[in-house]
Amino acid sequence: MADNSALTSITGSTSLADSSIFDSKVAETSKDNLFIGSTSCVEEEMPQIETRVILVQEAGKQEELIKALKTIKIMEVPVIKIKESCPGKSDEKLIKSIVNMEIKVPFVKMESVEEFKSLESPEFENVFIVMDFQDSVFNELYKADCRVIGPPVVLNCAENGEPLPFSCRPLYCTSMMNLVLCFTGFRKKEELVRLVTLAHHMGGVIRKDFNSKVTHLVANCTQGEKFRVAVSLGTPIMKPEWIYKAWERRNEQDFCASVDDFRNEFKVPPFQDCILSFLGFSDEEKTNMEEMTKMQGGNYLPVGDERCTHLIVEENIVKELPFEPSKKLYVVKQEWFWGSIQMDARAGETMYLYEKANTPELKKSVSLLSLNTPNSNRKRRRLKETLAQLSREADLSPFPPQTPKSCTKSSKNSTPIPSKQSARWQVAKELYQTESNYVNILATIIQLFQVPLEEEGQRGGPILAPEEIKTIFGSIPDIFDVHTKIKDDLEDLIANWDESKSIGDIFLKYSKDLVKIYPPFVNFFEMSKETIVKCEKQKPRFHAFLKINQAKPECGRQSLVELLIRPVQRLPSVALLLNDLKKHTSEENPDKSTLEKAIGSLKEVMTHINEDKRKTEAQKQIFDVVYEVDGCPANLLSSHRSLVQRVETISLGEHPCDRGEQVTLFLFNDCLEIARKRHKVIGTFRSPHGQTRPPASLKHIHLMPLSQIKKVLDIRETEDCHNAFALLVRPPTEQANVLLSFQMTSEELPKENWLKMLCRHVANTICKADAENLIYTADPESFEVNTKDMDSTLSRASRAIKKTSKKVTRAFSFSKTPKRALRRALMASQSSAEGRSPSSNEKHVMSRLASTSSLAGIPSPSLVSLPAFFERRSHTLSRSTTHLI
Repeated sequence: MADNSALTSITGSTSLADSSIFDSKVAETSKDNLFIGSTSCVEEEMPQIETRVILVQEAGKQEELIKALKTIKIMEVPVIKIKESCPGKSDEKLIKSIVNMEIKVPFVKMESVEEFKSLESPEFENVFIVMDFQDSVFNELYKADCRVIGPPVVLNCAENGEPLPFSCRPLYCTSMMNLVLCFTGFRKKEELVRLVTLAHHMGGVIRKDFNSKVTHLVANCTQGEKFRVAVSLGTPIMKPEWIYKAWERRNEQDFCASVDDFRNEFKVPPFQDCILSFLGFSDEEKTNMEEMTKMQGGNYLPVGDERCTHLIVEENIVKELPFEPSKKLYVVKQEWFWGSIQMDARAGETMYLYEKANTPELKKSVSLLSLNTPNSNRKRRRLKETLAQLSREADLSPFPPQTPKSCTKSSKNSTPIPSKQSARWQVAKELYQTESNYVNILATIIQLFQVPLEEEGQRGGPILAPEEIKTIFGSIPDIFDVHTKIKDDLEDLIANWDESKSIGDIFLKYSKDLVKIYPPFVNFFEMSKETIVKCEKQKPRFHAFLKINQAKPECGRQSLVELLIRPVQRLPSVALLLNDLKKHTSEENPDKSTLEKAIGSLKEVMTHINEDKRKTEAQKQIFDVVYEVDGCPANLLSSHRSLVQRVETISLGEHPCDRGEQVTLFLFNDCLEIARKRHKVIGTFRSPHGQTRPPASLKHIHLMPLSQIKKVLDIRETEDCHNAFALLVRPPTEQANVLLSFQMTSEELPKENWLKMLCRHVANTICKADAENLIYTADPESFEVNTKDMDSTLSRASRAIKKTSKKVTRAFSFSKTPKRALRRALMASQSSAEGRSPSSNEKHVMSRLASTSSLAGIPSPSLVSLPAFFERRSHTLSRSTTHLI
């Protein structure tokens, strides 16, 4: 038949049954044949038409919607190619392209369906905006194949500066735009139609058959071919509630149904519809697995219950089943259980079926978790080659790498056995064997743990965050590279053995590399261990990942923490073997002195590790202080600074805070951080990685350089004064000395030791050798220092009243009095005492001060007496300290 085709525009949409075909044609043509601009670009292909927006009923009363429409000037319009079909059949419509056309008429309001006929015209491309997709007006427009959109589409287009989109069916919002959905397990057609309709209204595309383009599978059961294919491809499998809840949030701006936080709430758990029982596990393991079953959406029953769907067997212990299982019962190994949790989806049971131990030919099941993706990088291939090379030493290692026989290589050198094995050769052989074992362990850590965790495109998403992986494994790959070279050198030496061969040269050759790679790992090993424990508790998939790998023969049934401790133990072990080797090396052998140098270099590495670890712990302590003290100055963080001692005290004077306040002193090697206990702790600190820290319990008062401390006063013990000391300080902003007095409350540290420690660091700071001369023993009466009744109920009540009065004063002080105003008031009082009358401004300031005190309910002292009080106080302090300076 001749192709009598014509071009026109379409205002309607196809039926729901044909939607998937229509969607595919839209997707295929709109990207390649998109015309940007006015209708002049396509004059030859389609007639001139006007685009028009029609607000239906309530939509015409929404001011926000009308305002948004005024900013939208363009609408997407499809160009349709109509192809003649066979007689008796309707013409076939094919989308040729999508064009952008100007909206010349901003909008038209429509109050009733009757008005629709007057608005319908082939000269116009109409798009109707409807507030509710479930009322009668919407149904009439839908039956008439009209183009209908919801308010969220308009608001999003206005916000993002985009044209009104074309959709072949009613589009209320775009929360499922670009999502391709497939359904499985639905027996009720009404429920399926409802879900499909809602997904279409949110911009989703539906596919009947499952393929690689499907982004989400909506499942009503965990059986069927679609479910298995989705698991193998790592496609998210969702509950029907996902679509319903997304529709409830249809009016939220910028909401997307595919975001992880929302989607994860409705993912089908691995053990949904499963009832498990466990055989061959210890009570502790069984309890743990039962808890995990509940957590992952399943249930459990005792072994032998007919309602069970799965029997999980510990294949290393159970040799014979206690009963004959029914055909509907899956009897699987424990790897199926942990593998399902790790993949976050129910794994295929046929890959993990349990076989009796006496079966002649066991089926080799390949774990889905051990498969590598085709896009493995070059570094991973090199690692596999190294593992293959290491396989020839399986007889030496308790952790032989599991590599295919086709990948194994024969040893480049066969190790000869001397006719008479010397003691030196025996130790050298042991050194090589332990080094080979150590390299195998490092390769196991990398290949079984680190590489899979770093793999992109993991089923169910990444098991750990990149920063967590970095914290756990640190410099393990670098350690592996260096020790692989050491092992190869030792292998060459053993293969071509001669008593004069130098083993010490090998370790001297790599001493700089050892200094570089070991401190970062050893120093942060405790943090690595803590991260593993924390992630194992908080992330079930990581716990399952560890359980799967720990059961593999490469790990020797050791946990990841037990394997990671090997680098911490390796260098001391090598040093002992080199010492043993030196004992069996004659004085005439040149390797004698070389071994001594090698041992010395290893001790330097270990010393460097210890020193670096001490510095690292000191830096960590500074960070702890910063987090604990609210308002702590940023300049406290310094590479040369370290925390020396922390002391808990109570203030005995008016400085650095009120008498009776609990004060914490942090002594650093060059400064003293003074902080008081916070009266009210609010809020918490959250790090960028989501880890919540406890709220700061202290409030910063002053960060004092130790050079400002002129004298340290050891206050004598009396009946009214216990465990007290004072610091005579000269701040750079003050003309006279300031006395800071404290009572120690720390029982672990004696006052004598604390004062000596403090003086030693003060002397180091000011470059003085006589630290003892900084301590001065003084009577408490000379400095008006006493600790009497500091912990009494009356004293605590007095301090509480004082704090309350301060709060009341601040509450009724409508404007804070500046320091300059206070200074002028004091000067005015002095001039009044000398007979000069104050000015009007000074009188005003004095009246403000007096009124503030009266509002607080506190008797206002005479302003004339303030200077005299300060003068008497300074005179008393100067008399007590004149002979100290």
